[in-house]
Amino acid sequence: MSPAYSITFAVLDIKPEPYAIGPTLSARVGIAALGEEPVHAIALRAQVRIEPNRRAYTDAEGSGLLDLFGTRDRWHDTQRTFLWMHTTTTVPGFTGGAEVDLPLPCTYDLEVTGSKYLHALRDGTVPLLFLFSGTVFFKGASGFSVQQIPWDRDDRFEMPVSVWRQLMDTHYPDTGWVRMRRETVDALTVYKSGHGFLDYDQAVTELLSTPSREPS
Repeated sequence: MSPAYSITFAVLDIKPEPYAIGPTLSARVGIAALGEEPVHAIALRAQVRIEPNRRAYTDAEGSGLLDLFGTRDRWHDTQRTFLWMHTTTTVPGFTGGAEVDLPLPCTYDLEVTGSKYLHALRDGTVPLLFLFSGTVFFKGASGFSVQQIPWDRDDRFEMPVSVWRQLMDTHYPDTGWVRMRRETVDALTVYKSGHGFLDYDQAVTELLSTPSREPS
């Protein structure tokens, strides 16, 4: 059996990365290499996907997921696995087994599907699927050999929703991000300045509290 086919991966834990400039989670990944050849290095890639049909949702969560999946009667057809992110790291040499931190850079942009989904969750866990790939470098008596990680190397992990909320509360305490067209931002700026509001939050709150006029 070739060395690459004896390598397996398992996600052991996910926690916020405390020293990152931007919001970043860190996935602790265990690696097992069953063979006599020492691993010189791994250029590891991972596709991280969310599997929404692996958990139940409260009515409040369902309301927040309306844009993504529609009404509950449609969820059987609309709750499909979707991509959250791609990430990479380099694993230094080891023999037998090792653990490595895989960075998971995050965003709170609510136009991004993953962020919109995570924002809607109140508690419980986030059903994640890690699909591992990359290149393994082996160092043997006759020199180096290079092999690709097989496509069937994957692992599921239930990340507590509290981990995501802790991360966002650290970087964006009691706030969120909404992307708008430049023209909308310009108009909101004029409205804010014209009414003497200190920030955009006050301007939007005032607009939301103004009763909408019925069409004539």
